[in-house]
Amino acid sequence: MLLKLVIIILFVFIFLYFKNLFKFNKKQKVLNAKKITTFNKKNLNNWMDLTKKERYNLSNQDSMKYMDRRKLLLDEIRKEYKKISKENSEGNIKKK
Repeated sequence: MLLKLVIIILFVFIFLYFKNLFKFNKKQKVLNAKKITTFNKKNLNNWMDLTKKERYNLSNQDSMKYMDRRKLLLDEIRKEYKKISKENSEGNIKKK
């Protein structure tokens, strides 16, 4: 009788342990899904699972990154244009 009781209690503890273990794994998957910063058609559901504030923050970060890249590109174009215009003006002076 006592042996049966010990076995039952042991199975209950094992069951509770595995139940908590699976809950922990599910929470980890959800947290990992929210860390994704690039979204496309394949992970659209992950994007929709984010809260409105999280989506806003991510889109805001993307727009800031885009503005920074655009500024750098414009600076490079301006430098290249100045270099070309100097070369052309020096070439015109030497020809005269």
